[in-house]
Amino acid sequence: MTYFTFLLIFVIVPIVAVSLVLWFTRKTPVSDHFEFRLVFIGIAVHVFLALTYTTPWDNYLVATGVWSYNPRLVTGIVIGYVPIEEYTFFIVETILSGLVWWLIARDLRVKQVAPSVYNKRINIFSALVLALFWVFFTYQFFFGSEQWNYMGIIFFWALPPIITQALFGADLLWYYRKLVFWAIVIPGTYLSLTDIIALRATTWQISPTQTLSLNIFGILPLEEVSFFFVTNGLITLGMTLMLSKEGQQRLKGVLGLVAKVRREKIEN
Repeated sequence: MTYFTFLLIFVIVPIVAVSLVLWFTRKTPVSDHFEFRLVFIGIAVHVFLALTYTTPWDNYLVATGVWSYNPRLVTGIVIGYVPIEEYTFFIVETILSGLVWWLIARDLRVKQVAPSVYNKRINIFSALVLALFWVFFTYQFFFGSEQWNYMGIIFFWALPPIITQALFGADLLWYYRKLVFWAIVIPGTYLSLTDIIALRATTWQISPTQTLSLNIFGILPLEEVSFFFVTNGLITLGMTLMLSKEGQQRLKGVLGLVAKVRREKIEN
C-alpha cells in the first residue's frame, strides 16, 4: 500500500464522510458555547501551525532513523528528509481532527455557564504538572538510553504548546472535558488502528532500537499511539480554546493587557 493510498482510504475518505454528516445535519440545534462560523479559520490556523511546528521535528526523526519509509511506496519527492506524503498527512490529519471536533462540539449540551474569569490555581497547577513531565521526557531524550529517543522527543516537542494552552485555559478545558476527551480519543484511537495497517504493509517503519518495545497487538509501538493522541490533543485543545466564546473573551483581555503594558513602556 502506497502512502498516498493510505491517506486516501483512511484519512481523506473519513474527511469526506464527516463533512457530509455535518452538511446533512446542519439544521440540528447547535451548542451556543462556540463560534462555529470561525471553524474553518480555526482549522486553517492549526494546519499552518502543524506544518511549521512539526516540520523540523519530523525531519529530525527521519534523519536519525526513528521513522523510515519504504522507497517503493512513496513518490520519492522529498523536502528536507521527509517525503511529500508526510507533509500531506500533517494537513489532512489536522483537517480530520478539526472536523471531528466540530461534529462533537456542535451537539454539546452544557447547562451551567462556562467560567469567564481565570481560575489561576487550576491553570498554574496544571501547567506546573505538565512542566514536570516535560523535564522528565526531556531528560530521557537527551540523556536516557536509545530506547527513549522516540517517546522522549514526542513529549519534548509537544508539551511546550500544551503547557501554554493549560496556562491560558486549563479551567476551560476541564469545563469542556467531555468534548476534549472524545475529540481526542475518537480520532486518536482510529488513527492508531490504521497505523497497524500501514506498518503491516511496510508503508513506513519504526526503529525497534529507538522505542521502548511496548507494542500493542505485537506491532504497534506505544510511541505511535502517544503520537496520535498527542497531535489530536494539540488540535482539540487549540480548537476548544480558540472557538469557545469564553476563550475569545480571555484572548481579548490578554491582548488588551499587553497593549496597555506597551503603552506604559512607551510613555515612560
